[in-house]
Amino acid sequence: MTQSQNQESTQLLPARNQDVMMLTAFSKWAFETDVQVGAPVLAGPPGYKSNQFYSQMNRAKYLYSFFANGIIIGGAVLIPGGNPKGSEVEIGRIFLNPEHFKKGYGLKLMQAAEALFPDAKSFILDTPIWNTRTNSFYKKLGYIEYKRNEDFVFYRKDR
Repeated sequence: MTQSQNQESTQLLPARNQDVMMLTAFSKWAFETDVQVGAPVLAGPPGYKSNQFYSQMNRAKYLYSFFANGIIIGGAVLIPGGNPKGSEVEIGRIFLNPEHFKKGYGLKLMQAAEALFPDAKSFILDTPIWNTRTNSFYKKLGYIEYKRNEDFVFYRKDR
C-alpha cells in the first residue's frame, strides 16, 4: 500500500436512494469477476445485479455505501439480528468496484463494517466453496469456519 493510500479517508455510511444504481453496478461488476477465482458461470448471489434488490435492502436500512476520499467505491449489506437486537450481525455481502481490488479497500470495508456495530458479539457470513479469493480473505480477517455444505462455507467472528 502506498503512503497516499494510507492517508486516504474511508467511510462506510448508510446508503442514500441516489446511491442504489451505482452500488448495483459495482455489485454486478465485482461478482462477475468471480469467474477468475473459481465461479462456474458468470453470475453472483441472488439480486447481485438488481436495482430492485438493492432498493429493498436500502429501505430496510441494510445497505451501506463505502467511500474513499468522498467517492463511492463499493458497498455492503449488513443485517443486524440476534437477541438482544444487533448481538449478531450478518454480513450479507460486500463488494468493491473492481478498479479498486487489491488496494487494501476490502480490509478497510470489513473493519468499517465491524466498527459500525460496537455492541455486536459476533459477525457471520457465508461464501461459495469454490471462491478462493473470499475464503482466504475471510480467514485472514480472523473469521472461523463453523460449518459447510456442498455449496457454501459459513464463517463466524466472535468478539
